[in-house]
Amino acid sequence: MNSPDVIAALHARRSVRGFLGTSVSRQTVEAILADAARSPSASNMQPWRVYACGGDVRNRLSAELIALHLAGGDDHREEYVYYPPLWRDLYLARRRKVGKALYGLLGIAKGDATGMARQYARNYDFFGAPVGLFFTIERDQGQAAWLDLGMFLYGVMMASIGHGLATCPQQAFARYHRLIRARLDIPESEVVVCGMSLGHPDPGEPANRLTTEREPVGEFARFLGL
Repeated sequence: MNSPDVIAALHARRSVRGFLGTSVSRQTVEAILADAARSPSASNMQPWRVYACGGDVRNRLSAELIALHLAGGDDHREEYVYYPPLWRDLYLARRRKVGKALYGLLGIAKGDATGMARQYARNYDFFGAPVGLFFTIERDQGQAAWLDLGMFLYGVMMASIGHGLATCPQQAFARYHRLIRARLDIPESEVVVCGMSLGHPDPGEPANRLTTEREPVGEFARFLGL
């Protein structure tokens, strides 16, 4: 194992918001998921489930999601609480900073609600990626399963880099779980947690120039007895 490559991969990972139409084979997707399945889980339960779509299935689902979203999707809600009900200054400042940076790259001015909505709708076209992944866990699982799924998601992102591809994890799909469930034959016994776009990054996409900052270790870690 080349240790510098591992560290480089950790720093290379980013949420890509613009993909080329270059196809990705089923064999490559299977290899990525097999690699990611080495992620840890409580008692090796491996609670994650994955629904991968491409081709006509991906395109039809995307078209329906976009139409539903542009129509307002008023009666659609995600099944779990994602963002905090009350934003505290520290986290709100970070959120605003990354939003300002992204919209700045895209030329979307502050207050341009139409432009922001148009960019958000691109989630439902998988930002042009040829493959869409959806992740679920069974409803009767405990909190450990959510932690395990998070580690598996990161495994998918890192494995994708190893296969020369990029990803964008997207909780935005959770709102339309009923449509996704129906089109991908996901049973009611599973919670649609999120989706992920997978493909070759588009080097000409302005959004892909976004670089996010991380807090220094001293801001989030305490060392005791070290």
